[in-house]
Amino acid sequence: MEITQRTLTEAWQRTAARHALLEQVALPPVASSKDELKEWAARAERAQDGGLCLLLDEDGTVRGHHGLHLEAFATRDLEQVMYLIAEAAIRRRGGSQEETADALDRIDPEWGGRFRGGGSDDTGTVEACGRDPLEGFAWVAESWREQDPYTTLAFFRAAPGRTVDAERLALLYGADPAQVAAGTRLRDLQAGNGGEFYGGREWESCCFGQAGGWTFLLHHDTPPGAFADKEAYAALGIEESVWLSATSAKAIYTFDYIRNGRRVDDDRGVLELIWYERGHAPYPRGGELEFLNRAVRRAELDHPELTDTFELYFHALEESLGLRLPRRDFAEGEVRAAYWAG
Repeated sequence: MEITQRTLTEAWQRTAARHALLEQVALPPVASSKDELKEWAARAERAQDGGLCLLLDEDGTVRGHHGLHLEAFATRDLEQVMYLIAEAAIRRRGGSQEETADALDRIDPEWGGRFRGGGSDDTGTVEACGRDPLEGFAWVAESWREQDPYTTLAFFRAAPGRTVDAERLALLYGADPAQVAAGTRLRDLQAGNGGEFYGGREWESCCFGQAGGWTFLLHHDTPPGAFADKEAYAALGIEESVWLSATSAKAIYTFDYIRNGRRVDDDRGVLELIWYERGHAPYPRGGELEFLNRAVRRAELDHPELTDTFELYFHALEESLGLRLPRRDFAEGEVRAAYWAG
């Protein structure tokens, strides 16, 4: 059945009438064009109203928007639209993620399961991690806001059974060959200066190694001519890469996931982490990054004690993609390091 303004209105009236928790919830504004959506977004911004607006395409696709540019979902499934309207309404009442899930349970147990799963349906729930998240990848999230230890956290993975050689990767990026050959450590670069670099030389350095099946390379500025040898770079066998970049002076923090030479982004381009808000799916429902939506929701439910959204997000990256950094090696200066050559 093609969705129209009338079918939306009637379906929501039926849905809201059946559930006491939704009796006072009105159907969100429905725009029929991008111009109407812009007008709504401008009014919502002036009123500081982060509510939901529906854009109804001519073909019956319903697109949910929080603001003008952030499309939360696109679907032709009327039941899915009803769920997403209800979820947005329950979330706006405040409370923890468990309280939101419990409220949706009372409306429909499948809806509660869908919220807990974090995806477009109630299947594929990520298993609880059962451990301290700050012992994993999330330990670096807070300091990374201030570009510590490095502006760019890059991770590379080859096909199963293969490993991206960390030394070769660092050399292709421009690491000093003598220091790589000598096995130089972070503490060697900071020796005699109380665990700090001399004169801001951290901007001329990199750290590299392997953890969790990924090869990592952390740095600030990339030297000119890095990976100029394209054949050598291709020989590393990289099939996946994850890039986390911070520009704290501008409050810009980005996530970029490349797989088999193609950016996985639901056609959004490089994704800013500041789009993630607790309780919201950071990426479109049913899209390529739904696995990360599920991991983020699991992190929210498992770790209500984490108040920093970056820590939750980084924990979700560990659970979904396996990203890790060796905390002890960084703390003790044992991680491999080098200055850029020249």
